[in-house]
Amino acid sequence: MKKSLLLFALGLATVMPAKAQWTNWNTTSAISGVFGVLNHSIESAERKKAMEIQAREKIEYEQTFKDAMESARDYEGGEYWDDALTKYEEAAKLNCKYGYTDQMQITRKINGLYVKAGRTDDGPSILNNAKTILPDYSGYRYVRENPVYVNKKVTNTKIARIACSSTETRLEMEFESSYVNFGMYVRGTAYIKGNKGGKLGLSGVENITMAPAETKIPWPGQRLRFVLIFPPLPDDATEFDFIVPSSEWKFKDIRCK
Repeated sequence: MKKSLLLFALGLATVMPAKAQWTNWNTTSAISGVFGVLNHSIESAERKKAMEIQAREKIEYEQTFKDAMESARDYEGGEYWDDALTKYEEAAKLNCKYGYTDQMQITRKINGLYVKAGRTDDGPSILNNAKTILPDYSGYRYVRENPVYVNKKVTNTKIARIACSSTETRLEMEFESSYVNFGMYVRGTAYIKGNKGGKLGLSGVENITMAPAETKIPWPGQRLRFVLIFPPLPDDATEFDFIVPSSEWKFKDIRCK
């Protein structure tokens, strides 16, 4: 099939220009169209082959997945937390690739075992909140958990807390990954803008990297808690916007008083 299309394209290149009414543009378009069909045919064949390989591998590794899950439960029942965590992560790798079951169930097991195994610094996950939550917010003039704001596009990132003081404006953010080994970062162009003042650029971050470096989130359903720090808003500001240009991160009308 591919060979026939190629020969047909070459034939067009040879025969078509001989006819007076056929222009160079016609020839180029015809050949381009034929090669477009050829490329589409090749891509379709490659996709079909990849899907067939994926289907065979899913069957091939299904028992390995089941064995890992069974071993993980056995270790968990015996309170061998490190071994259980290792086996659940082994199962998660296969599950993310082949989709044997709901990954959120396995992710919850992994998150829980971080605590039991004394590995709460692993992850990152929702469990690393201690890295981002200040022990004492009493010096801040305004602190609000789950503040109200307007955001029409982002669904997997939220502002979990804001804290305003005379020295900084602190945004505690929470991101939930939908993909395996997701790379998360913050752009240096991020800024806030109060209704009583101009733009204030990013001055610091906690528990996340600045672009182009990435903070990896291993499993779908894990949450990364991080902090963005900006200069202080004016005392008379009552609300502000948080914007990252050229992105979906546009959180508006955030109350700060």
